[in-house]
Amino acid sequence: MLELSPKQIRILENLAEHGFAIVAFPLYASAVGVRRGDCAALLMPIPSGGMRLLGDPCLLVNGYLSVRVRKNNNEWFVWKKQEVEATPERLAEVSAFRRKLEDLLAAKA
Repeated sequence: MLELSPKQIRILENLAEHGFAIVAFPLYASAVGVRRGDCAALLMPIPSGGMRLLGDPCLLVNGYLSVRVRKNNNEWFVWKKQEVEATPERLAEVSAFRRKLEDLLAAKA
């Protein structure tokens, strides 16, 4: 079970107030998942009481965290054998998700 400080709980409450859903990704039990729309990211508690991104935010593929890869001169979001093309629109969505999440994480809780 992940132990969170009161400050970390306030950070997650603030994210929820801004439209981010707090979700669990079973393969990443030591992290907190956040999702908004088709985008998701993992957060890790840090000793100072804040939260930081663990890896890069991604597009969900069938509800699972994906990895962005380059294949045949195109980019794809991949989970197992399922692939979704990383179109300019999807890349912009993930980028906007990341910016908003980083802004909220940097804000004073």
